[in-house]
Amino acid sequence: MSPRYVKPTGMDAVFNGAVGWLTRIGLPTAGSRVLSVQGRKSGEWRSTPVNPLRVAGERYLVSPRGHTQWVRNIRISGEGRLSSGRHVEEFRAEEVPDEQKPPILRAYLKAWAWEVGRFFENVDKDSPDARLLEIAPGFPVFRVLPRSA
Repeated sequence: MSPRYVKPTGMDAVFNGAVGWLTRIGLPTAGSRVLSVQGRKSGEWRSTPVNPLRVAGERYLVSPRGHTQWVRNIRISGEGRLSSGRHVEEFRAEEVPDEQKPPILRAYLKAWAWEVGRFFENVDKDSPDARLLEIAPGFPVFRVLPRSA
């Protein structure tokens, strides 16, 4: 079975383009950031809007669409940039094991279900931990760490 990936539709591209543009000019939508990751094959920087999340004092990036290109790239590079306007933060990324994902996925759904809930079929913030653990392999999660650490 291939890894879960939800391909963007035409409307997704319009929405992501608008959110990305607003964030790039310094007007992030509900805390969004532009994630930039170096391409694993091309070496070129690729960017996409993301919704960072803070849980128990740590920051995370969740991929609601599954194993996207940014996920594949960050697995290779182990680092990226988060930006909003002129503020750019370089970071290291550490992938979170599936067994640690349920509280992060629950918090993500509490914060962002209004935007990304449609990617979590039959799962919401009130789903039991067992169900969140069941879907965890399809939702990559990365801990955002300081680049110098």
